[in-house]
Amino acid sequence: MLDCMTADAERCSGAWPYEYLLPEDFVSFHYNAPIPFAGPDDVVGPAASHGGVGLIGATALAAQEADAPPYASMRWRNVGPYRGGRSVAVAGIPGDPLTFYFGAAGGGVWKTTDGGTTWRNVTDGQLGTSSVGALAVAESDPNVIYVGMGEHSIRGVTTSHGDGVYRSTDAGRTWTHVGLEETRAISRIRVHPDDPDLVFVAAQGAPFGPSPERGVYRSRDGGETWELVLHVDASTGASDLAMDSTNPRILYAAMWDHDREPWVIRSGGPGSGFWKS
Repeated sequence: MLDCMTADAERCSGAWPYEYLLPEDFVSFHYNAPIPFAGPDDVVGPAASHGGVGLIGATALAAQEADAPPYASMRWRNVGPYRGGRSVAVAGIPGDPLTFYFGAAGGGVWKTTDGGTTWRNVTDGQLGTSSVGALAVAESDPNVIYVGMGEHSIRGVTTSHGDGVYRSTDAGRTWTHVGLEETRAISRIRVHPDDPDLVFVAAQGAPFGPSPERGVYRSRDGGETWELVLHVDASTGASDLAMDSTNPRILYAAMWDHDREPWVIRSGGPGSGFWKS
């Protein structure tokens, strides 16, 4: 069987210098010579050939033991961009396996539409700061994207602050600043699955001292107005936020009492805890 870009037998039987990443019941190969296949009937699905990732095997392998953990032998590989820097924010689009966005800790938002073969920066010249802490694509309208600025992984003097939330309504072509400038570091954004204007933001807050802007914010109008719906104290920020996929009215928030000093992180305190709405 061959998972390739097309059912054209000539394309599927050529020399493929790609590394195939396979599940437990298959074997990983480097192919540098022509591979004999019977023909178009051997093609089993859409391709990941853009990134050189595919699935190859033999019918007999299906009879092997099936009790091994799924994906155990699959391996991660870097799909770039190689000058993108570290990232703590990434989002895809349900139903579109080739389109992804990621936010760099010091380089804005990048987008691929070919599974990582090529990337392009879609925010150059449109953001007031460059450090991205959170990114979310609206499930009901993938043209709507929210970006929270300010890396939430507080790495001492290498941590750069952000300037709030930006919104795109055209799949990343243009961006509008929609507030929360003083939050400084945003750890997570959750968008209601049926309403792209109903959005929640977990603000971890300025890392180097107490800030009253820490907590969880809600907007019902796509960021035009914001309401602080969960606030513990000025030393406790929202480090994560989860929405129940079966009932979006249920939210879970992780609150972190912390402070980043030049020589140490003070992590944990009376404000830390787990909240549910």
